[in-house]
Amino acid sequence: MLTRNEIADKYKWNMKDFYSDWNEWEKDFEKLKSTMKKIPEYRGKIKNNSKNFIELIKLEEQLSRLLDKLYIYVYMLKDINSKDEVASVKLQEIESVYTQYSVSTAWITPEILEIPQETMKKWIDENPEIEDYRFSMMEIYRLQGHVLDEPKEKLLSYYGQYMGAPSDIYGELSISDMKWNEVKLSDGYEGPVTNGIYSKVLSTNRNQEDRKKAFEALYGSFNNNKNTYGAIYRALLQRDVASAQGRNFKSTLERALEGKNVPVKVFQTLLQSAKDNNAPLQRYVKLRKKALNLKEYHYYDNSINIVEYNKKFDYDTAKDMVYKSVAPLGQDYSNKMNIALSEGWIDVFETENKRSGAYSIGVYDVHPFMLLNYQSTMDDVFTLAHELGHTLHTMLSSETQPYALHDYTIFVAEVASTFNERLLLDYMIQNTNDPIEKIALIEQALGNIVGTFYIQSLFADYEYQAHKLVEEGKAVTPDVLSGIMENLFNEYFGDTLTMDELQKIVWSRIPHFFNSPYYVYQYATSFASSANLYDRITNTKYSDEERENAKIQYLTLLKSGGNDHPMNQLKKAGVDLEKEESFSAVAVQFNALLDILEEELNKINK
Repeated sequence: MLTRNEIADKYKWNMKDFYSDWNEWEKDFEKLKSTMKKIPEYRGKIKNNSKNFIELIKLEEQLSRLLDKLYIYVYMLKDINSKDEVASVKLQEIESVYTQYSVSTAWITPEILEIPQETMKKWIDENPEIEDYRFSMMEIYRLQGHVLDEPKEKLLSYYGQYMGAPSDIYGELSISDMKWNEVKLSDGYEGPVTNGIYSKVLSTNRNQEDRKKAFEALYGSFNNNKNTYGAIYRALLQRDVASAQGRNFKSTLERALEGKNVPVKVFQTLLQSAKDNNAPLQRYVKLRKKALNLKEYHYYDNSINIVEYNKKFDYDTAKDMVYKSVAPLGQDYSNKMNIALSEGWIDVFETENKRSGAYSIGVYDVHPFMLLNYQSTMDDVFTLAHELGHTLHTMLSSETQPYALHDYTIFVAEVASTFNERLLLDYMIQNTNDPIEKIALIEQALGNIVGTFYIQSLFADYEYQAHKLVEEGKAVTPDVLSGIMENLFNEYFGDTLTMDELQKIVWSRIPHFFNSPYYVYQYATSFASSANLYDRITNTKYSDEERENAKIQYLTLLKSGGNDHPMNQLKKAGVDLEKEESFSAVAVQFNALLDILEEELNKINK
């Protein structure tokens, strides 16, 4: 694992894009605390005075933008070094102030609701400077049944910092205090199995026994603390249920969906469709088992290529490939991609105490930043394309929408990322004459469907069932959680997969479960959406004019930020997720790709 000093600055974040040093951060921090004191001055003065209301709204935006910048700066520093003591202290300080901010503003929404909705519409009509807030204001009225009176809102706001405790504790246990087990593999590797090393072994090491050792080492690290993980997750479930009940929601699921105005039926249809269409998934596993000549197929066999393909992609080559792959979206999109690949925007390589995984995070008054743990595999190239999809989405929405409307919902967040992955796949297939590489690329597409649609639907089902345990007053233990996971794997994979005991504890190593409950189902809905959009933009069965219009609709979606409910935004782009065929179409695409894979395998085996 590389140290921070061993990596050139061009492969690390340039945090000076935020602040030159901690003194500059402290100045903004003091400005935040000082400006916050003005909020109570408007209490009781906005109900009958549009001028005061406008001043308050502008003040809130100023504070929100300042909070974003201050918080994300420290959050990112903590992510690249979980043992950064200064960042840890500052993070606690800003979280404390955020709680104070929540308390000081708890009266605002209840007081807004004392203003008749028609009066609010009239104020907005008469004052163009607050037109940007029309959508968010109307949302307050739509959701008013879940807004409490001022004393109750203030009481709940005191718990703001505490509500994030499960996620904070999980992060410390899984990163800062994690003790990685060590292994000795047949290829000569001897050392700890971190998340990054584990992914690399599973995707490149063709020795099943080595993959098993890596699996047992990594999952063993989590299993060593399974009771602690179970306690953390139980606390999180209890928090979510209490929060939903406190705000008059029928369930945690309803609360997760209602804010985006997504029908519960869409979530339920997704889960049912994934199970009903599991035949292609099981066909996929059987095909891989036969091609890999395995007596038993384990979950840790899912990432290795059927054909021997261990090609390394240095990071600069990967950047060039991803950049060229997005050409179908036009020159403006490509130009923005080039900017996103600039030095200082991406923290590329795995380093000691750096958080695992990858993400893109946007800061309206700075620019998006991406975190990777690049290991030079094909999968890492696709991860780069994925995160750049998020970054371009953020750039387009931030450049087009005002601050009040720039923040798109999680529900549409994964559309651009998965769309970018498909463009990269096309580019790589078109630019290879190697039949082995072509098969590996088709496998990459199949693996995306498995990982993004089927597995994320499975994980969403797990979250749903886990939350229902607390809602129904049932016990939550590590074994109960593992039992849910085991049953779901059996439902999806049937007898095609040999279930390892340690595999059942996969729930303990999925950060989204602990950081963003009810997030993962949106990978599946977004994947279905982007597949539909991709077809309309690239399929030659459509006329040139139809494809061009579809591209314009897609880019309009990316530019729309949060200016409408996500289901409406997708419908404007031509995707209706209320129709079951939007999900079942994924299985049809999966089967078609399996047909191509079998055909290509037959060619090289003749």
